[in-house]
Amino acid sequence: MGQTHTVQTDEEHMPRRYKKLYLMLLEVIPSSVLMINRNMSIIFANRNFLEKSRRSMDDTVGHQLEKIFPETILDHMNLTRQIRLVFEKNQPTEGRRLSYRAPGVPLSIYYYRLLPFAWEGAVESVMLLMNDVTEQTRLSEEVRRVERHLASVVDSASDIIVSTDIEGKILSWNLAAEKTFGFTFNEVRDHHFYNYFNPEARERICNVLQEMKTRKQSHMEEWTVITKSAEPVPVSWVYSLMKGGNAQATGMVAVGRDLTEQRKLEAQLVQSQKFNALGVMAGGIAHEIRNPLAICSSAAQFLMEKDIDPEFQQECAEKIHTNIKKASSIIENLLSYARPSVSPEVEQINLIDLTKDVVALIGNQARIQKIKVKTRLPSHPVILNGNTRLLEQVFINLCLNAIQAMPQGGLLVLEVKTAGHEVLVRVLDNGQGIARENQDKIFDPFYTTSPVGMGTGLGLSICYSIVQQHSGAIEVESTEGHGTCFIVRLPLKA
Repeated sequence: MGQTHTVQTDEEHMPRRYKKLYLMLLEVIPSSVLMINRNMSIIFANRNFLEKSRRSMDDTVGHQLEKIFPETILDHMNLTRQIRLVFEKNQPTEGRRLSYRAPGVPLSIYYYRLLPFAWEGAVESVMLLMNDVTEQTRLSEEVRRVERHLASVVDSASDIIVSTDIEGKILSWNLAAEKTFGFTFNEVRDHHFYNYFNPEARERICNVLQEMKTRKQSHMEEWTVITKSAEPVPVSWVYSLMKGGNAQATGMVAVGRDLTEQRKLEAQLVQSQKFNALGVMAGGIAHEIRNPLAICSSAAQFLMEKDIDPEFQQECAEKIHTNIKKASSIIENLLSYARPSVSPEVEQINLIDLTKDVVALIGNQARIQKIKVKTRLPSHPVILNGNTRLLEQVFINLCLNAIQAMPQGGLLVLEVKTAGHEVLVRVLDNGQGIARENQDKIFDPFYTTSPVGMGTGLGLSICYSIVQQHSGAIEVESTEGHGTCFIVRLPLKA
């Protein structure tokens, strides 16, 4: 477009067919074309210009430039002066932007240039070549608007949002990232993202990036970042791949949430729960020990009387002895709950033999209460590591609870079943069951639904603690009026 264009204007130098071809080309090109002579008069207008300006050939060709364009447009563009300079210098102008609104037509935006057409070194006319870029401009403005909106959303987010290239170098870094890390975007641009984590996390982050390239799946993990002030901050991260138009991975987006405040709230909640548990335990201890102490106190007062019947004296002494033993038992159970891991002797246990021993120990109590005991045991040994006395205590306690839940008789089933690397022991009964609202409380210390004086409320708490000590878990499934199933999960010997 920078060269001088030469056009022939008479029949001698331009055969008719070439002139026709020339005009046809001007008619079909998607640009608007005006040819202007030295008098600023229009000598040619192509179809595209006429259609866009809603003018006819008659009221365009032969008319002065100021009749075609509004005066304000001409003044703003300084178009007349630009055309004269092209005539004088025989040089095209640089592309410029023009906003033009024809009567009854929405605003249009053009990109235009002025091109000289010369013959034998003399410029005979100037072409005004205009390309309608209205839609492109609107699309570009819409893209910029969307980009500004997205940038505003990202910067307004309270979560950390970071993007990197496929190698992990930082491409973007929002305000929340600046606030958490303490580094501005300019300080971290093109640096590796993993540089801002503690050493333990860096290798793992590199591995995650490599895995995501092949698996192309999001990844969630919690890693501690190191701030500019060298302060560690726990952050929960979600990593996702960025993909290009060909669906190939082009980078990664990491969204992080600062867990500092959450950790503080969790610590406060744990502390509150500890105080609540301590209050419940203190109340339970006071309640359980007060009764035997009250009986001992009353019996002791009777013993201090001078004229006391020997038989009654013996009865008071027995009551004191019995209730002291009861208080001692409560304290021993409490110590077992509080310190279940004191010097446990770990050995290999055949759970089948242990279960048979438990059935033998509870057999007499079950017969008295008209309860049938059944076992479902595998034919092969089930070996695990543990403390025989403690695990026996767990299963006896669960069986006695089941017997107590069936005062009118019933069925008690002990089932042992292996599943993968663990063994499941089920203790089932068809007794009274546990109300749904109470099932979350049964492992709490001193919680009991037994009548007053029938239990301390520490049995299931101790069972829970012993099973945890053996790296296992205990669960309950119960329907009120239909029975209960306790499930103990224990790891098998490796």
